[in-house]
Amino acid sequence: MGMKNIKINDKEFELFIEAEKIEKSIGRIAEQINADLKGKNPLFIVVLNGAFMFAADLLKKITIPCEITFVRLASYRGTSNTESVQKILGLTESVENRTVVIVEDIIDSGNTLTALIEELKKHHLREIKIATLFLKPGALKYDLRPDYVAMELPPDFIVGYGLDYDGYGRNLIDIYKLKN
Repeated sequence: MGMKNIKINDKEFELFIEAEKIEKSIGRIAEQINADLKGKNPLFIVVLNGAFMFAADLLKKITIPCEITFVRLASYRGTSNTESVQKILGLTESVENRTVVIVEDIIDSGNTLTALIEELKKHHLREIKIATLFLKPGALKYDLRPDYVAMELPPDFIVGYGLDYDGYGRNLIDIYKLKN
């Protein structure tokens, strides 16, 4: 059981989702993945930094043969000032003709994920699945339907379990939300 309230830098957060509940949700989607992707030898692509804790707990429960790799997305300006282009750093494995599972910590606007999917599609994959710890349906700006969602959340600002506020809080085992 985590502390009820915490302070990170200048902000107060309150306990929102306890570690046990997170773990149960991850167990549920791991079972789905094991059933759905049996015999497909998927490549799990973990998006850093936020997804490291979720990925570790999820992949401990994956019992089918699979490979795991880690990527980071770097945004750089395109030709116009508003255009932001995502570059995938760290993908050395061939994804051609493979089932790929993108492992994300949280999907809110869907901006980053959409860019990642567009980039991956250039590599002639067999199929792309999306596994996310958290989905904020109210914040989605793209037509994204993640295949595996551990939990849906309201639009609160949250921290913990890999998610940070100004770089801090990723190490917390529970999820905290910003106090109003």
